[in-house]
Amino acid sequence: MLTMWWDNPADGPTNMAADECLAAEAEQRGCLLLRVYGWTETTVSLGAFQKIEDARQIPEIDGVPLVRRPSGGGAILHGSDLTYAAAVPKSHPWGASPQTLYDALHGGMVAVLSRHGIQAWPYADSAPAGTVPPGHDDQPFFCFDRRAAGDLLMAGPGSGPASKIMGSAQRRLAGAVLQHGSLLLRGNTLVGGAARHVAVSDLLAEVRLPEAQGLDAEGLDAEGLDAEGLAREWGRRIAATLGATVGEEDSPFCRGREQEVAALASRFRELRWTLRR
Repeated sequence: MLTMWWDNPADGPTNMAADECLAAEAEQRGCLLLRVYGWTETTVSLGAFQKIEDARQIPEIDGVPLVRRPSGGGAILHGSDLTYAAAVPKSHPWGASPQTLYDALHGGMVAVLSRHGIQAWPYADSAPAGTVPPGHDDQPFFCFDRRAAGDLLMAGPGSGPASKIMGSAQRRLAGAVLQHGSLLLRGNTLVGGAARHVAVSDLLAEVRLPEAQGLDAEGLDAEGLDAEGLAREWGRRIAATLGATVGEEDSPFCRGREQEVAALASRFRELRWTLRR
């Protein structure tokens, strides 16, 4: 079974702590878990190995809250994207290698987007996806300026080059694999310059995605893209690939785990964690 949760928006440290709890839960349950969530404010999540000095050299994110992820990869400006965390035990067929889980989840999104007339494809490259060894992160600062095997691309505006619309990164823990990912639904209007990237809504003037399923007006993003409806269909596609069913939890993942999440979040709030590189 694939179990999914829909969490209320939270700040960066709370979201990172909840994702670590998700990894522990996946190891205990022995199956793939998926958490889809939002952000209470525009936030930049740094990859685990990125240098804080590199962030300070980007004037467009000056004053934007920063949180350092436990996973690798490049920085992501959150707030207008579909953010997810997936966790799977290492004993699971998809936990055996980084690329297997990466390709399975991204392949599911390709299929879902295709059903709605949105053509995306995986980037082909020999470099492992979402993994950069410590001390060797000489790639562009932002995730959506990078390319790794399995990243999802769409045709660029006009005759321009293809644009990256989805990327993920991993952390391999003792008994589980934690994968963070982001589908860039629309550009964030609160930033410009290097911090703003071409999004799905920029590439398609009119996009019709699955209609909201029981959501009120706040459940739809500002461009009319139904993030939750898209994610629900994505979950069903992933489960079908596994030959499993989807179990959608009625309550957020953090409910009933507040104390555990708060305790873990304290580490992500510490400057020594954020400034560790």
